[in-house]
Amino acid sequence: EPEKQQLWEIINDELQDILKKYSLFFSKKQMKIFNDPIHGHIAMHPLLVKITDTPQFQRLRHIKQLGGTYLVYPGASHNRFEHSLGVAYLAGCLVKILHDNQPELKITKQDFLCVQIAGLCHDLGHGPFSHVFDGLVIPKAKKIKQIKGLPDNIPEKWKHEQMSVLMFDDIVKSLKAENEDVLKEHELDDRDVSFIKELIEGAKDSDAEWTYKGKNEDKSFLYEIVANKQNGIDVDKWDYFARDCHHLGIRNSFDHQRLLKFARVCKINGRNHICFRDKEADNVYDMFRTRYTLHRQAYQHKICNIIEVMFAEALLLADRDLYEGKPEDMLKISEAIKTAEEYSKLTDEIFEQISSSTAGNLQKSRDILDKIVRRKLPKFVGEARLTEKNMSKEELTTTWKAAVQKYKLDNPTVSLNDEDLPVYVVDLDHGMKDKNPIESVYFYSKRNPNEASTIKDYQLSSFLPKRFNEELVRVYYRRTDGQTAEDKKEEKKKVEEAEKCFQIWCSNNFGLQTK
Repeated sequence: EPEKQQLWEIINDELQDILKKYSLFFSKKQMKIFNDPIHGHIAMHPLLVKITDTPQFQRLRHIKQLGGTYLVYPGASHNRFEHSLGVAYLAGCLVKILHDNQPELKITKQDFLCVQIAGLCHDLGHGPFSHVFDGLVIPKAKKIKQIKGLPDNIPEKWKHEQMSVLMFDDIVKSLKAENEDVLKEHELDDRDVSFIKELIEGAKDSDAEWTYKGKNEDKSFLYEIVANKQNGIDVDKWDYFARDCHHLGIRNSFDHQRLLKFARVCKINGRNHICFRDKEADNVYDMFRTRYTLHRQAYQHKICNIIEVMFAEALLLADRDLYEGKPEDMLKISEAIKTAEEYSKLTDEIFEQISSSTAGNLQKSRDILDKIVRRKLPKFVGEARLTEKNMSKEELTTTWKAAVQKYKLDNPTVSLNDEDLPVYVVDLDHGMKDKNPIESVYFYSKRNPNEASTIKDYQLSSFLPKRFNEELVRVYYRRTDGQTAEDKKEEKKKVEEAEKCFQIWCSNNFGLQTK
């Protein structure tokens, strides 16, 4: 009958619209395949491919994932580029599992794309040698400007995520310049762009009033996929744990593929959060333990750390914006964070740029980089784990200097100068400083999959540590330049005396555990 036929056509059209909106199926013709050493063959949406084919993203090929760690672990030659592809892939995997297992979440194709794009672009803001730039160079540059009375427009607590947002804006601008409808073609709009930027920075406070504009509060769980500020469990870590362990040659006991299968969204205190099956508590703890292991064995390795300190020192000495008059033969470094255009020029290639330069004002930077290349590094004197009594770096430095000055040398032919024996403090934890990270994770049971709560103590292994953070104090001996054979012998004697002084300082003054 004509009326029924017309009604059926209307219903069919509406069903097709719903299917188009909520289905995460993409035609194989649309997708591009990447062969990744960690995740195998991964399919990428054409919009993600367009983003990867921009200068802003291709720049990540020239930024080492682990900075100076590559100079200690020869296998750690991987870059931010492949890590970003891996995070985008895992973000898609997690969204798809939640979509398939819980259709009531009403995850749309646009949600899927936005989360994948955020995963792809989350590290666009990394500078030379990755965390060396935002962890050492920029904070020190700000202090130098303040001390010298130079104009200081570096934001407080500047982080690479802020730059990632700026770089992503620049990518959107460049794509729209080529095709104004590039987002509309994939049913994305300006609100989705805001959503992606919010995902990159992560939702800060789970208890506060919902202020995010990208998505309504019922989609709050999407903000925990790329950068989880609630408990630290996100696909960014899942990828770099697997990737870094692979390239470093360190065993990874955490199984992210298994945890993916047991992810589920539950409502907690009126807000949707990603939770995990209760039997996966030990696997979750393995994740946090893997983080600690990587920091202890690789990221905060005693030689990696001092190399990165030297990298930072070289960049600061080469930064023209830290000098009156901004000498033209120096490099624009700290001021480059103002614009995406200038920042795009900053990569690890600055190492070669300084090394091959003949500029007189870059001589000191060249000398430092030359020492790194020739392995003329400060000598490691000793390391100690601080006890529960917290001490600032300033206090430790003051007491160490006093100990050096009071120390009675066993060998009267040498002398120790506290200026040649700098102190460094290293913080190690499981991701949440002194807190047990498991306490911030919610778990559901097989019988009650829609109700989640924190895990009970009796459900966890009794072998878990009582403390979840520690501080290490390290002392190095700075080498002198242009050493003769006699100088090297004297240096060896000085290091031996410094080691004895360090042992006495640790045991007598602070009751520290030495190594």
